[in-house]
Formats: sequence, C-alpha cells, structure tokens
Amino acid sequence: MGCGGTLFYPLLITLSVALITYNILISSNAPLKQGFPSSSSYDDPVIQLPRGGSRIRGNNEHNRRLFHTAVTASDSVYNTWQCRVMYYWFKKAKASAGPGSEMGGFTRILHNGKPDKYMDEIPTFVAQPLPSGMDQGYVVLNRPWAFVQWLQQTDIKEDYVLMSEPDHVIVKPIPNLAKEGFGAAFPFFYIEPKKYEKVLRKYYPEERGPVTNIDPIGNSPVIVGKEALKKIAPTWMNVSLAMKKDPEADKAFGWVLEMYAYAVSSALHGVRNVLHKDFMIQPPWDKEVGDKYIIHYTYGCDYDMKGHLTYGKKGEWRFDKRSYIKSPPPKNLTMPPPGVPQSVVTLVKMVNEATANLPDWGS
Repeated sequence: MGCGGTLFYPLLITLSVALITYNILISSNAPLKQGFPSSSSYDDPVIQLPRGGSRIRGNNEHNRRLFHTAVTASDSVYNTWQCRVMYYWFKKAKASAGPGSEMGGFTRILHNGKPDKYMDEIPTFVAQPLPSGMDQGYVVLNRPWAFVQWLQQTDIKEDYVLMSEPDHVIVKPIPNLAKEGFGAAFPFFYIEPKKYEKVLRKYYPEERGPVTNIDPIGNSPVIVGKEALKKIAPTWMNVSLAMKKDPEADKAFGWVLEMYAYAVSSALHGVRNVLHKDFMIQPPWDKEVGDKYIIHYTYGCDYDMKGHLTYGKKGEWRFDKRSYIKSPPPKNLTMPPPGVPQSVVTLVKMVNEATANLPDWGS
C-alpha cells in the first residue's frame, strides 16, 4: 500500500472522532436527525435517560411503565422462521401476564426494503437497507440504521423500548427492568472495554471519563427509554460505520463490533445500564432456565446419546439454528436424550410448540 493509503485510515479515524466529540458537546438539545446519518457527520446530543417521566396507567389502575419490543431482521428464511417463533412466544408471555403486564406492542423491523408475506402475522415496519457496499459484508450494520428509521417514522406509544433478536425465546412475562435514570441490559463476558481501552479511546475520549463508563453490553437485550434511544441510535449508527472503517477496531471487535458501538454510544449519551444476568440464558452453557426471562439460542447444542456435550464436534443429537439457514426446522424435532440440561430440553419443547401451532409452517 502506498503512502496515501497508509495515511488514509488514521486520518479518517482522527476526523471521525473529532466530529463525534465536537457534535456531542455542541448539540445537547438537537432532535433526532432526519435522513441517512453518514459516517462523517455526527450531530448527536448528550442525553440522560429521563428521570421521573410520565407513567402510563393500566386498566387495573396501577401505574405501569410499558415497553415496546422491537426485533430487527432480514427477509431470509433463516431470520424469518426465528421471528415467527419469537413472536409466538412474545404473545403467549404477554397474554399470561394479564392486564398488569408492562409488555406493550411488538415490531419486527424488516431491513430489506420491501414487505414479505408475514406482514399480517407479525407487526412489521419496513426499513431500507444500507446503500450497497456500505456494510462491507457485515450485514449487522443494518441494525442501527433500521432502528434510526423506525424511531424517526413511527409513533411509538410506549415510553420504553426492549431491543430483542430473532433467536430469543421469551420464557415468561418480562417486567420493565429499567430503573429511573438507567437502562437495563444483559452483561456479555466477551464485551471487555478495559481490555480494548486503547482502541475505544478513539471513540470515547479520556475527557468523557473512565473507560469503565462503557458497560459490557450489546444492544440486545436492552430496555431503554424511548427518548434516550432516539438520541443514542444515530450515534450508534455512526460509531458502527466508523469502527468498521477502522482496521484496528474491526480486527479487535470482529463480529461483535456493532455491540461495542452500541455500548460506546450509550456511554457517550450518559445512559448507564443496570446489568441483569437473569435477563437471559444461553444454552448449552447455561443449564437451567430458573427465573430467567429469555432463552438465547445463539450457540449450537451438540450431545452424544448419553447426554454428554460434544461442543465443537457434531453430536449424535443436535439443535443448532445454523442447520436451518435455507429451510425452517421441521415440526416435532426429536427431543434430546436423557441427561441433556433442562435449558436445552425447554428450548426444543418451545420450538416444537410454536411450529405445531403456526400456520403453514415450512411452506
């Protein structure tokens, strides 16, 4: 690479970080930007999660803090079957909670730019994808851009938003875990701001405070105030783009880059999060559902017929969402053998119930 190429990326990062810092400092009262937020334009304010804001009174005359559940997805077969299962269990959890539930509406944010055949089954907002090539093969960059569009163009009735994912199964009704002044989030062991302080200081400069202000979270599951998220979302979009263009950040963060971008953006806007380890479990590592609210089936579950985990090696019995990229899982999946943890058994039972009751499954 020539001298020009060698100097380009450091110069781009320097300018991007300067713009982040400058615009955060001068734009404390700016509204959510309209239009596409480019990676070289950071006009985002600092905002604290609203304290003592208005509350919504439920039918049972008790004050409730309703939250709207939002899931971003493409129209791929892989994302679609997961969204159908997810929404099935969202509805069951909400119904089982009764009139006092803080679970409000639900939206699938479909970021491929056109409706699909499940618009009537799942409440859906159609967002436009990033311009061709801008995601650089990292399709997850469409997530923050999709949230920006949804927040701009939709009248969301609830005061809070739960950002969830297609591969989440809701086990029981979720209360609003956010506290006044704080969001609520699941802590990920692999999000390590202190370890990557050198890289993160490009986006969260020292004058903003200690790097430990960046919570060890992604954007999901997170419950956050709607008005706070309207401020965070454009920053999340822009920081994600800047990190992806930064070879050092891209190498350091890899497939969780967009998660780091959200954590940084939340910190830049002064929104800290109460960390809830009981927000969700991730089989096969978490063996019991217990009092958790969500099963996140991101990891493959491989076992021999004696119930022993064979992770890294295809098991005699397995459930792995990646086995169903081109077609949805069949109805009535074979249950795991004796000895497999309760979390995995529960997951397969819940997938089977959903596929048995959803119309035209597999068609």
